[in-house]
Formats: sequence, structure tokens, C-alpha cells
Amino acid sequence: MKKFIYLVLITITVASCGGKEGSVDSILEKGDLSEIKAKKAELSTQQKELKVKIDKLNTFIEKEEKHDRALLVSTQKVTDSVFKHFVEVQGNVETDQNIIIYPEFSGVLTNVYVNEGQRVSKGQRLAKIDDGGLSSQLAQQETQVALAKTRFERQQRLWNQKIGSEIQFLEAKANYEAADKAAQQIRSQLGKTIITAPFAGVVDNVIAEQGQVVNQGQTEVIRLVNLSDMYVKASLPENYLNSIKKGTEVNVRLSSIGEEYEGTVRQVGNYINPDNRTFDVEIAIPNKDEKVKPNLIATVQVNDYTNDSSITIPESILQENSKGETIAFVYEPVTDSTGTAKRIVVETGLTYNNKTEVKSGLKDGEIVIVEGAKSVRDGQKVTTKN
Repeated sequence: MKKFIYLVLITITVASCGGKEGSVDSILEKGDLSEIKAKKAELSTQQKELKVKIDKLNTFIEKEEKHDRALLVSTQKVTDSVFKHFVEVQGNVETDQNIIIYPEFSGVLTNVYVNEGQRVSKGQRLAKIDDGGLSSQLAQQETQVALAKTRFERQQRLWNQKIGSEIQFLEAKANYEAADKAAQQIRSQLGKTIITAPFAGVVDNVIAEQGQVVNQGQTEVIRLVNLSDMYVKASLPENYLNSIKKGTEVNVRLSSIGEEYEGTVRQVGNYINPDNRTFDVEIAIPNKDEKVKPNLIATVQVNDYTNDSSITIPESILQENSKGETIAFVYEPVTDSTGTAKRIVVETGLTYNNKTEVKSGLKDGEIVIVEGAKSVRDGQKVTTKN
């Protein structure tokens, strides 16, 4: 086809120029200026017509050559591999040991024994409230207990010797027990004047000031935090209940401190929130350097689907035809560096991280066209750069 086009081009050129050469010479010999100008105008018109014809021929030639030229593409061999899909939600960092301590006794806060940022152990004294005379009451009551005990023991010895009446013995016993219980109650009340740490942790904030009047169960005194047992709580839609269990793989990203963690779900909630149809999951996260703080925002990726033997391809190479089918192009080699593109219809599954799972249409070991996939045609010659 190309040789025929070039031959036609040459024939037209020769016929247009060579056939008129003699008449031009004869006109020049005559020397008639008006006839020479007329001949020049005639040849100029013929030249324009030839140029238009030549341009058409060049356009056709370029089109044919482009059609026959191999398109440069890159390819990728598909293999069976593990495909994991993750659902991404937002979570919140929490700890169960993050509390504000309230007093169990009303009175004046006489002493605060700790400072903000101080580490304390479980049971350590944090503050003291004025007991309002309970110490004196306890001392008096303990004297009464000692006296009642002495009387009871003496009456018990007499009773064992069959001396005295049973009523005297029982009255002594009852008096001693009543006095002892009264002392225990005062001790219990007195113990509430001492505020102690319910767990080991760090004093995050001393809220009440020394000398301030505090009320039982109302006045905030100290915030105590333990950063060793941190976890992330996130809410997931109820349709993921069947795919997310205890031990499910999870990735946690804390952007504010630039940290990422790999872990597992340690607890799945048993309650569906009726307001947003979600359930909660908890993920434990390490905190050796105590950079993780309560209420940090976390990005949580939960593995809801895994296929241990799956074929995946880049999402970007997939197209859709007029029938709504998903198509891709595979590379069929002809020589070491050239081949043809073949269009195939594939059935796809889930997509994650720009990789799409192919359920059918591709086999292990086949080669797909990656770069150039959107420009290639079915059956087109291609050459690979890889």
C-alpha cells in the first residue's frame, strides 16, 4: 500500500511539471511579458492543487504507519498472593485508669501531699481532710472498748467457774461488742479523711487547694492517670459484625504524634447503638515511652476480609465497556520484546490500597498491560519496556 502511494505521488509530480517544460521555454523565447505572466499564474494554481493532494497522501501514510507501529507498554506478571481488605474508621484513645478523685468526707483540706506530674503507688496518701474531732472521739471510744473488754473477760472467767448469772455474762459480752463496733465505725469515718491513690499512676492535676472546704462526693480534688494500659475504642457499622472478631488484625495510626501500631482486636462490643447502628471494638496499644495520651484521635484500619490465594492487579488499568463489563488487557508475546494486546473480561472483588481482587478472567502466570493500558486496542502490536 505504501509503495503504491509513493508511486502515485511521483507520477502526479512528473506529469504536472515535466510535461509543461517545453511550452515554458517557447514562451520565454517569444519574450511576450503578458503571456509569461499568464503562464506563471497557471503554474502557481497547479502548484497549489498539487500541494493539497500531497498533504492528503502524507496524512494517509502517517495514519497507516502509526497503525502498524508497536505501542510501548509496561507489563506485570500476575501471581497468587494474599489479599487483605481493611475498613477505616476513626477512634479515640482511652484508659480505664483515668479518674478524678472526690472526697468521701466533708471538711477542710488540711494537707496535699503530692504535686502535679508526681508518680504515686497504689494506696499512697494524696491528701488529708480535717477530721472534725473524730480522732478524739476514737480515743474516748477505744477507752470504753478496753473497759468493756476487761469486764467481759472477768465475767467470762466467773461464768466458766459457774459463778454469777448467765444474764451478767451476756450483758458484759454485748457491751464489749457494741463498744468495739462503735470504735470500728469511727475508725472507718476517720479513714475517709485520708485520700489515697486507688491505683498506681501519675498525678495529672491537683484541682483543690490546701485550706479549701471540700464536700463529700462533690468537690474535685485530684486527677490521677495511669498511662500503662492504653487502648483505642472505635465504632464500626453493624454489617461488619460477622467479619470482625476478637483477634482480628488492626493497624492504628496516631497522626498527632506520628506513631503507627499493629495489633489485634482485644474486645468486640455486645451492644448495638440504636442511634447510629454501630458496635464498639477495643485495641490495646503499647505506651512504653508514655507518648500516647487519653483522648488522642486515632485512625483505625480493621481487617474485614482476607483471601490467602488471590490474583490482584492495579485498579488503574481496569476499564468498563459499553455493556458495563470490566475489562483489562493481557500481553501475548510474539518475540522477546514484542507481542499483541488481548482484551479480556474480568470479574472483580474488593479494592484496597489501589489493588483490585480478580475473582475470574485471569490465571496465575498471565501478563497484564499496566502502563499504556488505557491507550491500547484489542489485537494491537505492543512492545514492552520491561
